Amino acid sequence: MGKKIAVLITDMFEDVEYTEPAKAFKEAGHELINIEKEAGKTVKGKQGEATVSIDKGIDEVNSSEFDALLLPGGFSPDQLRADDRFVQFTKEFMDAKKPVFAICHGPQLLITAKSLEGRDATGFKSIHVDLEYAGANLHDEEVVVCQNQLVTSRQPEDIPAFNRESLKLLAQ
Repeated sequence: MGKKIAVLITDMFEDVEYTEPAKAFKEAGHELINIEKEAGKTVKGKQGEATVSIDKGIDEVNSSEFDALLLPGGFSPDQLRADDRFVQFTKEFMDAKKPVFAICHGPQLLITAKSLEGRDATGFKSIHVDLEYAGANLHDEEVVVCQNQLVTSRQPEDIPAFNRESLKLLAQ
């Protein structure tokens, strides 16, 4: 049975870090709900290739409604982490031990949620020091899976491995 996946996303996300996982998850029978500040708007990727329609506003959703969380990279996570509602939503997935998939700059939301202490993780090179300061055990690898819950990757080139490990968790 397909899982319901929350996606926290706003303008300037890294196009392929949304489109590629979204395609793989949908092909595997999962449903994605795109969440931003308000429903009905369209957000644009920083490469100008992808646009995403927002299904729900952050105030309309509860983490308990979802099976997993996807955090695409680009400038999107840094913008969203300035809003406590998105940080709290992210933290609830980590606290509930639900699958979280974060790529590139996606882990910035996990850093702000103070959810990486003692966790194995990776991310884009420019946030490696931030991950270490957040207490994560940093691994410079294409994909890192921690405690059968958290899947992190560094960059667009890592997407095939990111999707593979994410889909494995969703299949459980």
